[in-house]
This record gives sequence, structure tokens and C-alpha cells, in this order.
Amino acid sequence: MNRNDFRPDKVPPRRSFLQTALAGSVGAAILPAFSAGRAFAAPEPAPPKSAPFDLEEATFADLQAGMSSRKYTARSLVQKYLSRIEQLDKHGPAVNSVIEINPDALAIAGELDKERKEKGARGPMHGIPVLIKDNIDTADHMSTTAGSLALLGSRPAKDSFVAQKLRQAGAVILGKTNLSEWANIRSSHSSSGWSARGGLTKNPYVLDRNACGSSSGSGTAAASNFCAVAVGTETDGSVVCPSSLCGLVGLKPTLGLISRSGIVPIAHSQDTAGPMARTVRDAAILLSALAGADPNDKATAGNAGKIDADYTKSLDANGLRAARLGVARKYFGFNDAVDKLMEDVIAEMKRQGAEIIDPADLPTHGKFDDTELTVLLYELKADLNAYLVGRPGAQVIQPSHISSSS
Repeated sequence: MNRNDFRPDKVPPRRSFLQTALAGSVGAAILPAFSAGRAFAAPEPAPPKSAPFDLEEATFADLQAGMSSRKYTARSLVQKYLSRIEQLDKHGPAVNSVIEINPDALAIAGELDKERKEKGARGPMHGIPVLIKDNIDTADHMSTTAGSLALLGSRPAKDSFVAQKLRQAGAVILGKTNLSEWANIRSSHSSSGWSARGGLTKNPYVLDRNACGSSSGSGTAAASNFCAVAVGTETDGSVVCPSSLCGLVGLKPTLGLISRSGIVPIAHSQDTAGPMARTVRDAAILLSALAGADPNDKATAGNAGKIDADYTKSLDANGLRAARLGVARKYFGFNDAVDKLMEDVIAEMKRQGAEIIDPADLPTHGKFDDTELTVLLYELKADLNAYLVGRPGAQVIQPSHISSSS
């Protein structure tokens, strides 16, 4: 586990991965020349380290305490995150996770500062800068394109339910994150984290490796401390995979907990937004803000009165006691270092009281991939057309055929 909200004394400090990754990139460029016996007078100088960032690893609690003590304001937080994005996302290691900045972010933050002074904070997300994936509609000066040039310049007529909930909670939507174009449904040979509009998002820990999943921009941005938390979306692994590779807490909620309305779709039977954060507690706070019944999404409409208003109440330092966890051994064996890490994690879960079922390989794994793809393509055809009809000036062409490679 990379993060542990309940035993902070056991969590090593998060490394300054952007400087390390940049240094690794320089070294990777040098080594081939050295090994080939070429002239090599002296090692390249180490890349300059960026100045310490006072919001690094800052949680909701840290940021709220800072605003309450007047050390920070929502506006100053926005300015700090924007400066870091400029320094490290657009320059330096250029991890390329943010596809667009909200031009209204500073003004919104200023209004929230005024409200805090006059009425107090709305809750734990008041004034908190958040980045959201570029397939989540916002009715503002930003585009929502799913990374596609085809949607550039077409702005949604209204906020998605997710954007509405963030604004109601007092969050500042700082901007949009890059993603796999069309959430990776565009091709069977596409690269995760690449879009025509945004280019390729890098893994912040190893700059020449994949950040995984279509929510790669949200994962890289949150890990790089470009925001307090980020929102991704998932059909099949697009929140949990980049969260795993970027050292985050990522959750794909049960379908119907967070509304799908106003999100560029793939398939209504699997799509949902989800929180991506650096701690379990912050993920629970963000989930609390996003969850809710939406009359425009029948999957959530029936949950009115059933959705918990505060998921932090379920956080339990002893939550692993008596939990039954299975180990899928078929995924082991490709890398000795990863195997060792996994064995250490399994041992730690045992020490914390979990019952480990080992092995727990599912004999049906992989047997339904083709039929799942059929469902995704069938639902995509209907769901995407239904979404596009809501775009101003939309002219939807009904395709006569969709191939499995499209």
C-alpha cells in the first residue's frame, strides 16, 4: 500500500518523484552513449531541483486549517497550484496531465473566500481546488471534448451532475485533465493516456512509462500535487489502474451512487465517475460530495434517501480484521521485485487481521472479454448519440455499422 490514512507513523515520506524521474530521464539518455563506447568526457549535471512546494501532500484537513488560520485563502491555493502546473506540467518534466485551465478559477475562489468570511465554510471542500477529467461537462468557459478534436469548440449547455455537486460543495474546479481519447473506446490498439487534443500524459514516477487508464491525467495530476484531489471516470479500470500506478487511492463506486448525466459515455451498464486522492479520508470526503440522486439518471434516481451523506463515518482503522481477501496468483511471476512487494503487502494485511485466501484464481477470468466488448459497442452506439443530441447545434449521424476495432 502506498498510503495509509490510519497509521501515519508507518507511512514513509512520499519521495520527490518528479525530480527523481527527471534525473532518471537524463541518465537514460546518457547510458546508451557510454555503453556504446562513445566519447564521454563528464557526466551531465544533475537537473536543478524545484523549490519546495508548501502544499505538497496537503490534505483537505491541512488546507482547511490553513484557510481557517488565514495562512491561505482559496485564491492563494489556486495561485499556488496554477504555478506548480506551469512549472512541472507544462515545463520541467512536462508530465502533461492538465488539458485546460479554468479561466474563472481565481474569480470563483475569490467569491468563496468572501462567502467564508461572511457565512463560514460550507464543508470540508469549501475553497478546495479540484481537477476533473475532460469528459465531464462544465457549462463555463472550458471545453469538454473527451480529448477529441471533433468536440473542440462545442460547449455543453449545462453542468454535469458531478460538476454541480462539486460547485455546491464549494470546490473550485481548477481545470480539466487529459485522458485516453474517447476514454479508450476509439481503437483496439490505442495507447492509454493519449488524446489528439492533449497529447500523451506521462507517468509521474517514471516519465517514459505509461500512466495507465483513460483517467491518466487525473491520476498524474493528483500524484504531482497539481490539485488537492481529482475526479476520474471508469468503465473498466480507468480510475483504479492510474490510481494504482500513481500511488493514489482510487475508487470505482457502485453504479448508481454517482450520476452519469453530463459525462461523455461509453456504456451505461458500466460507466461511473470516481474519486482519486492521496489519502483514504480525502477519497471518502470527495465521494461524499459527488454521490447523490439525480432525476436525470435513473440508476441514481431510486437511491434518494439511501446514499450516505458522509462516507468518512465508515473509515475504520481496524477495517482489515476478519476481512477475507483473495490472492490472484496468476498475475504473479512477471517481475521478482513486484512479487516481493506483493508478498510484503500480503504479510502486512495478515498482521492487521485479514484472512488471506491464497490462491484465489477465478477459472472464468478472461472468458467473457469478447461478450463484454459486444455490450460496450452496443451501448456506445446508443449512449453516445443520446449524449451528443444534448450538445448545442448537434447533428447526429446514425452509423450503419460499428466494427470491433473502431
